[in-house]
Amino acid sequence: MSWKTLDDMDFADKAVLIRVDINVPVENGQVTDDTRIRAILPTIRHVTSAGGKAVLLAHFGRPKGKPVPEMSLAPVRPALEAALGEAVGFAGDCIGLPAKRAVADLKAGQVLLLENTRFHEGEEKNDPAFAAALGALGEVYVNDAFSAAHRAHASTEGLAHLLPACAGRQMEAELRALEAALGHPDRPVVAVVGGAKISTKLDLLNSLVEKVDDLIIGGGMANTFMAAQGRAVGMSLCEHELADSVHAIMQRAQAAGCRVHLPSDLVVAREFAAHAPHEVVAECPPDAMILDAGPDTVAAVRAVFDNARTLIWNGPLGAFEIEPFDAATNAAASHAAALTQAGTLRSVAGGGDTVAALNRAGVAGDFSYLSTAGGAFLEWMEGRVLPGVAALSAER
Repeated sequence: MSWKTLDDMDFADKAVLIRVDINVPVENGQVTDDTRIRAILPTIRHVTSAGGKAVLLAHFGRPKGKPVPEMSLAPVRPALEAALGEAVGFAGDCIGLPAKRAVADLKAGQVLLLENTRFHEGEEKNDPAFAAALGALGEVYVNDAFSAAHRAHASTEGLAHLLPACAGRQMEAELRALEAALGHPDRPVVAVVGGAKISTKLDLLNSLVEKVDDLIIGGGMANTFMAAQGRAVGMSLCEHELADSVHAIMQRAQAAGCRVHLPSDLVVAREFAAHAPHEVVAECPPDAMILDAGPDTVAAVRAVFDNARTLIWNGPLGAFEIEPFDAATNAAASHAAALTQAGTLRSVAGGGDTVAALNRAGVAGDFSYLSTAGGAFLEWMEGRVLPGVAALSAER
């Protein structure tokens, strides 16, 4: 699939509708983390420097189709102004007279933030009339919100069919990174999938075993795999009822030639607490719980990374939130980062826990690409068509 980028568009003196994700944490009326705001600056600056009028469309929270004062985008405006280093206008609605007047008053090179698109039920319903009301405000559409691309909403999918459309810089970077990781990757390809439960990642696992050469399973998910194979997991988090699903995944992997790697040694403890007494074992005692992978497993993971050319990572290998059960995740992440920096490995990681784990390991910036898209990243890994991306296709 191909799509147009900012470089393919003429923005001079045009009102440009830019779909962004600034669904940022706010406490006491103040933005506490502006990471997502900083991520959209390249797109905004490109549009304004090209003489365009940047009109930002975004959602905030889940107001369920009606105005909710606590979910207004107004508190985000100061943080946006601080990041941009210039004034940002604000309209109290994203359609209708307030929006039309604000856009009409906008001059080339200026920025305007419209109120929460989800204050209208037509947004999540992808209502054609609502999409048309949004489209009437601009002349060009830019989608820079990959994190919302898995939703077929009016501002993420409907608008792309009404105006000349392209991907923003963040969307472009995300799509290029993901295409390089699974679309046409350098092989061998290894995927790390961790986390608490396989029930939330069955589609992901079934998809990956047919696309990657090696699949490393970690975290609580590994417990379910080991239990299905008859290994003791003691008091560990485990979905014993999914044994049949595990067998099906393993059979699919074998048919596809995908090697599945499970922990060979385990770090266990009797309580889930930081610095709890722990030991490295081959099998989990009945009264213990598995909280991390052991050193032999880490060595095996490092060896798989050494032979790989592409790495996709989603989920930690253990209870990375508490020491010392973050050791396996930290060690594996550090090795992947070192290989990436050495130029022998392309590494793409994503998902909330993954981002947190790599930040905790201090290597997030050393991966080839780190996606903060969450659900969209997972659905892409599952091989699903993302409506917001499909709508940008130059072939439509």
